[in-house]
Amino acid sequence: MSSNNPISYPPLYHRLCSVWYRHMRVYRQHIFSNAFPPFFEPLIFLAGVGLGLGRYIDPIDGRPYVQFLAIGLLITSSMWTAFFECTFGTFIRMEFQKTYDGMLSAPITANNLIVGEMLWAASKGLFFSFAVLCMLSLVSIVWPTAMPMLPMPNALIAPLVGFVNALMFGAMALLITSFVKTINHFNFFMTGIISPMFFFSGVVFPVSNLPDAIRPIAEIVPLTHSVRIMRCICDSHYGSFLLWDGLYIVLFTLIVGMLAIKRLKKRLVL
Repeated sequence: MSSNNPISYPPLYHRLCSVWYRHMRVYRQHIFSNAFPPFFEPLIFLAGVGLGLGRYIDPIDGRPYVQFLAIGLLITSSMWTAFFECTFGTFIRMEFQKTYDGMLSAPITANNLIVGEMLWAASKGLFFSFAVLCMLSLVSIVWPTAMPMLPMPNALIAPLVGFVNALMFGAMALLITSFVKTINHFNFFMTGIISPMFFFSGVVFPVSNLPDAIRPIAEIVPLTHSVRIMRCICDSHYGSFLLWDGLYIVLFTLIVGMLAIKRLKKRLVL
């Protein structure tokens, strides 16, 4: 195209929303199989681990173990869905389906497409956190109980924390995807990064129970900060230390997101 006739792009919000809307329409085509699991997976996990193992564990921070574990699931549900969406999902759309080739023929840039991917992953994280919250409330792990897990106003904030957490892990997953050449390589990241993060970030047991030599490592990984924020919301216990957690999440998302955009752009625009 001649430089005298530059491409006319729609407003930025319209370009980002178009990527989000495209993924939402595909997701909606199989809404039952896509939306059904997040409502029941946490119940299966809590029944198998929380209710069984919880009989042998003393209350943690004044809560029964099943409630302690349930708070962590509000965060990990958004982490898993964002990571899968922006690793396997993005790789399949990029390498097998060639979806992005068609999308980039529209008046959007590669940057718009990648940011749209992150926003879609964050939206799924919000939905999955909300689904977990709904099921926990139905089985009286949340309200109304003699020892509610979440006051009503705080419960409405919980899915928003899931959104921010999923945005962070969506950026991280896209950066990982930018290095992957074959889909089987994701297994290394699942086994070496995500699974250990699940167990050592305060989801299954408090970070304070870790040995002193390992505790600083737990402070480096991103999930620890999201879990801590969620637990503070559940306990209505806020302090200046949350500023560090929030700042970490913002900086991590921005830095890793920009690196992911820079690297993926090279693969999308040949």
